[in-house]
This record gives sequence, C-alpha cells and structure tokens, in this order.
Amino acid sequence: MPEFNEFGQPVGDVVPGWETRPSPEPVRLVGRYVRVVPLDSVHYSDLFAAVCGEGDGALWTYRPIPRPTSLSGLWMHLAGVSEANLTFALVPLEGEGVGKATGIASFHRVDPRTGQVEVAGVLYGKALQRTRAATEAIHLLMRYAFEDLGYRRFEWKCDSLNEPSRRAALRLGFAYEGRFRNHMVTQGRNRDTDWFSVTDGEWPQVRAAHEEWLDPANFDERGQQRTPLTAT
Repeated sequence: MPEFNEFGQPVGDVVPGWETRPSPEPVRLVGRYVRVVPLDSVHYSDLFAAVCGEGDGALWTYRPIPRPTSLSGLWMHLAGVSEANLTFALVPLEGEGVGKATGIASFHRVDPRTGQVEVAGVLYGKALQRTRAATEAIHLLMRYAFEDLGYRRFEWKCDSLNEPSRRAALRLGFAYEGRFRNHMVTQGRNRDTDWFSVTDGEWPQVRAAHEEWLDPANFDERGQQRTPLTAT
C-alpha cells in the first residue's frame, strides 16, 4: 500500500540517504573474457576491420548512419559518438578477435542527480556476437553503474523493429517498459523506440544469473554453453 502525505495524496517510498551520485568515468573494466576500455583513436582501425566490411551492412541498419566505407568515415562517426557520450571499446580476451577492439558501447543520458544511465550504441562485430565476451561486457558496465556509482536505474533502448536487440535486453534481465512512438527519424525512416531497464532492487538477482552463466563451468571444452542465460 502506498504512503499518503498530509494532503491525502499517495506518494512514493522514501529513498534513505539519497544524494547525487558520481558521474561515470572513463574506467577500464576487466573480466574473464573481455576488457572494456575507454574508446581511443588507436582502436579505430581494428573496429573498421571488425564492423565495416562489405558483409557488415546489416550491423548498421538501426544505427544513425549506414555502414562507413572508409576508415575516415568511421573515424568521423566515432569522434562524434565519443564527443556526445562516454564510449568504450570492447576487447575480447579470447576467440577470433582476441586483443582487438571488436565492438563499442556508450554510457548515454547520464543523470547523476537521479542515478540513472543508459547503455547505448552497442555495436558488436560478427566475431563478438553471441560470445561470452559480449555478455560480460554489458555485465561489467551494469556492475560499474550499480555497485561503484550507486545508480538506481540502468536503461537499454532500441528500435522496436530490432528484434535481436530486444531479445538481448530480455536475456540480460532487462524489463520491458513500453514503446515511444515516432520517437526519432533514423536514416530517413521513422523509429519507434522500445524501453527496457534494470533497477538497483533487481540487480542482485540479475547479477547472480549473469555470474552463473559466465562461470567457466557453464561451458564445455568447445566453449559452448551448458545452460542458457535466464536473468529473471
């Protein structure tokens, strides 16, 4: 039952001791399978090879621009992304892309006053997709936001037609919150945006599910999962 104020109106629960939280920093986060490091121009050539090949056009369908066809084009795009957001390069520690930046993710819409942040612009090269490193990268960013910064809300948003992104959000433990219709125009087309989130109250269960899935014992000698991730 909700509490009521002196005017007889229902009000939200008290958040004990709440204060504005720190802003995210360009930290290095290291897991078993991936390093999440601040994006730097030194990563651009590896990223170009990972996500801008002739067969990589589908990776860019739901992004602000089509696939860059030159390193300079990617450079300009990433420079803009880095200027607007705190962006990280994802460097797997195993597999085909070991030691090279094969994906990116950004902290976007950061609000330390209310303790919320969105992970945005997630882009995985084919070598990173459906790997332990890809899952662990998001896990590390979530853990940093909740445990190091003390945030209350971690968001994921995507084009409502981007079914792989929607599935990824649910698999990682995000709760679907709804659809913003006519939210933006991307590459000249309408985008309805689906919103997902994990709250600080949900994080312990989500973290436990991530860690159980990421445990080396959950994978056979070929690196194939024994049990799928179910974070809710």
